[in-house]
Amino acid sequence: MTDLRLRPGLRKSAALPVAALLAAAAALTACAPQDAKTDGAAGAGASGTSTGCAPGALATRTAGTLTIGTDKPAYDPWFSEDKPENGKGFESAVAYAVADKLGYPKEKVTWVVAPFNKATSPGPKDFDFDVNQVSVSAERKQAVDFSSGYYDVRQAVIALKNSKAAGAKSIADLKGAKLGAQVGTTSLDTITDTIKPSTRPAVFDSNDLAKAALKNGQVEALVVDLPTAFYITGAEVPEAQVVGQFDSASQGEQFGLVLDKGSRLTGCVSQAVDALRADGTLAKLEKQWLSDAVSAPVLK
Repeated sequence: MTDLRLRPGLRKSAALPVAALLAAAAALTACAPQDAKTDGAAGAGASGTSTGCAPGALATRTAGTLTIGTDKPAYDPWFSEDKPENGKGFESAVAYAVADKLGYPKEKVTWVVAPFNKATSPGPKDFDFDVNQVSVSAERKQAVDFSSGYYDVRQAVIALKNSKAAGAKSIADLKGAKLGAQVGTTSLDTITDTIKPSTRPAVFDSNDLAKAALKNGQVEALVVDLPTAFYITGAEVPEAQVVGQFDSASQGEQFGLVLDKGSRLTGCVSQAVDALRADGTLAKLEKQWLSDAVSAPVLK
């Protein structure tokens, strides 16, 4: 699966750290995700589990305040107007929802700039957790902790705005289109297993080659993961648009909040994310900011 940065350069997620929790009851409800698997190893090991998460009383970097990190610039639709603190955009909204579950209202949240590579590398962090489209992976978990997944990465279709494929409203509308994807990706699997086009798809060695083929008309549409689709259409091929996304997640790929390795906050943050998934908040925010707001309807 692709793991491209959502801004210039290769990337696709970012994260953050932080410390201890206080004793006390009032543990957040920890419920397993209803609509996707959560990588149990994504969160903390023994050092990161928690038995109590006293609302607003965790051992954060600054007492009584939750510090959240993300990179700059902060791109749409994950954030809005390059202002993570405004609560607009999917990840800003998710961050504030998690903070609220932990007992930190908006006025008790502060943001810091956390470059992607620094946030996901070994070493002490200047945030309690980081939110920046960071895909949970075994390699990254050697350097940092992850919360439970707050977003299940989905595949999407992009096409030039003046093409017939751009008007597709369903999977059936794409069956006659000339589609393309990078070799060895879940994007290509989506074409062959879900769309099942009448024309054999074009297969490319890289997304750069695929984008070039889209620009020069060799293919009518590309299938990429949704975060990559946002970046391609927003920054690289503005004459293209996101046609829609698919309902199923990409083989368990998830974004997780990043914490310092061994952080005692990891368990509490994961409980907050799990509760938001269980009560439907994550699904609601995803629809609001990643479907409706950017016209990326689910194709069925």
